[in-house]
Amino acid sequence: MTRYVFITGGVVSSLGKGIASASLASLFKLRGFNVSLQKLDPYINLDPGTMSPIQHGEVFVTRDGAETDLDLGHYERFVGIEMSQDSNVTAGRVYSNVINKERKGDYLGSTVQVVPHITDEIKRLIIVGAKKSDIAFVEVGGTVGDIESLPFLESIRQFGLELGAKNSLFIHLTLLPYIDVTKEIKTKPTQHSVKELRSIGIQPDILLCRAKDSLNDNLKKKIALFTNVSKDAVFSAEDADSIYDIPIMLKGQKMDDFIVSHFSIRGKKSNIKPWIDYKNKVNKCNKKIKIAMIGKYVDLEDSYKSLNEALYHAGIINMAQVDIKYLDSDKINKNNINELSKMDGILVPGGFGNRGIEGKVLAAEFARRNKIPYFGICLGMQISVIEFARNVIKLKKANSTEFDMRTSNPVIALVEEWKDSSGKKIIADKDNYGGTMRLGSQQCSIIKNSLAHRMYKKIRIDERHRHRYEVNSNFLEYFESSDLIFSGKSTKEGLMEIIELKNHPWYLGCQFHPEFTSSPLTGHPLFNGFIAASKQGSA
Repeated sequence: MTRYVFITGGVVSSLGKGIASASLASLFKLRGFNVSLQKLDPYINLDPGTMSPIQHGEVFVTRDGAETDLDLGHYERFVGIEMSQDSNVTAGRVYSNVINKERKGDYLGSTVQVVPHITDEIKRLIIVGAKKSDIAFVEVGGTVGDIESLPFLESIRQFGLELGAKNSLFIHLTLLPYIDVTKEIKTKPTQHSVKELRSIGIQPDILLCRAKDSLNDNLKKKIALFTNVSKDAVFSAEDADSIYDIPIMLKGQKMDDFIVSHFSIRGKKSNIKPWIDYKNKVNKCNKKIKIAMIGKYVDLEDSYKSLNEALYHAGIINMAQVDIKYLDSDKINKNNINELSKMDGILVPGGFGNRGIEGKVLAAEFARRNKIPYFGICLGMQISVIEFARNVIKLKKANSTEFDMRTSNPVIALVEEWKDSSGKKIIADKDNYGGTMRLGSQQCSIIKNSLAHRMYKKIRIDERHRHRYEVNSNFLEYFESSDLIFSGKSTKEGLMEIIELKNHPWYLGCQFHPEFTSSPLTGHPLFNGFIAASKQGSA
C-alpha cells in the first residue's frame, strides 16, 4: 500500500518546498523504498508551456513530452527517477477534465461543484501520479491562505482522512524571519500559518522551519506549544551553501527516521554516502571558471534553472567552480562585444521570439572567431547556423522565419515551410504559421569521430526537445565544404540535431535540451565537455 507525504508551504512562497520534497524522497530511495514525486499547481493554466519564464521560471520537459513546473527538475536531479505528465497537476488540468466529463454526461445531470467533483478529480490524479510506489511525496504549490490553493488543500484533507493517520503525513514548510534590529527569530508568522492550515482541517504532523540558522530547543518548544505539533517533529531548514546539502541536513536531524516511525515501515539502513561524497568534491573545487550565459530572461535566474544546475554539475565533475555571468542579449552590440574576451566559455540557451537575437548572433561570431568554447542549445544552435551562413557562407540575409518571415535565406524554418506531405523539398509558404512543437525524448544518430561522438562515446542518444523551428534542409548544400559539420541527425526524420566546427577548441550546438537530464553525481556528457574545454582555456 502506498503511503502519502503531503508538503505544504506557509508565510511566503519560494521557501523551497520542491527542494525539501526532493531531498526527503532521495533519503527514502537510498533506504531502498520505491518513491514517487508530484507537484500540484493551483494556477489555471493547463501547464506552464505558455507562461513567461521571467514570471514562472523555466519550463521543465519530461521524457514523455510534458511541459511542467521547474520543481520536477529538482525531483529528477535529486532522486534519479523520471517524471512524467502525471507528475504535474494544475488547476487548469483539473477543471478541464471535470468540464469535459460534465459535457459527456458522466455526472448524470448532477450539479457540478468544487466538492465533490473537483476534489474527487484531484484525488484521482494524486493516485495516478503515485504510480503504486511505496511512498508518494506530493507537493502543493502556493502558500496556505491563497484562494486558488483551497481546492487542493481540501482534497488532501479528505485524502488524509480516507487513508488514515498511519498512511498519510502532512509536512508544513514555514518561515521564521530574523529581525536584525532586535536580533531575534520570530515565530508568530509560523503560528498564524499553522492556524490557517488547521482552520482548513489539516493538522501538520511535521513542521520544517526555514530560518537563517538552526533552531534551539527553546524555539522548538515554543513553536510546538502554539502549533499543536510535537517538539520532536519540529525540524530546521536553515540556509545552506548548496541545495545539495539539504539531504545531509535533514538526515542529520533524523527526519527520515521520524517519518519511518510514523508509517511503521521498515527499510534498509539509511545511506547518505553519495551526498557526502558529492559535498566533499564540491569542497575540493578551487579553480574558478567564468561562463557567459547570453540570454533574454536574465532578470530571473530560475528562467534557466536546469541550465544553471547542469553547469554547476559539470563544474564539480571537472573539479572547478562555475561562475555564471548572465548577460542580456538585447544589450550586446558591436561596441561592447569585446567584454566576452574575459569569459572562459560562452553559452547561448533556448528562447522564443526575436528580442535580443542579434546580440546572440554577435556572441556566436565572437566565440567562433576568438576560439572561445561555445555551447548553443536549441535556439543557440540555430543562432550558430544563422551566424555562420551570414559571415562565412556569405548568405547575408540568412535568418529564421521565426524572426523574419520574408528572409530570402531561411536557413531556419518550420518543417512544413520547406517540405510538402510527400517529403519533397519546396520553398517556404510565407503564410504558413503552423507547426507542431517537438516535445519530449527523441533519438539522434551521431557521426563517428566527431566532437559529439567523443563527448557521448556512443552513436545513438536520446535527448529531450522543446522547439518548433528546424535547420532548413534546402540549404545544407551550402555548408558541405565548410568548417561547419552537422554531426547529429534525428533517427526518425533526418532533421539536423547537432552542429560543430572544425578547427575550434570546442564549438557545439544541439537542437535538444541536454540540461534536463544532467545530474549532480554524473553531470551530462556535453556540459562536462564544455566545462572541461573552458577550464583548459582559462587563465
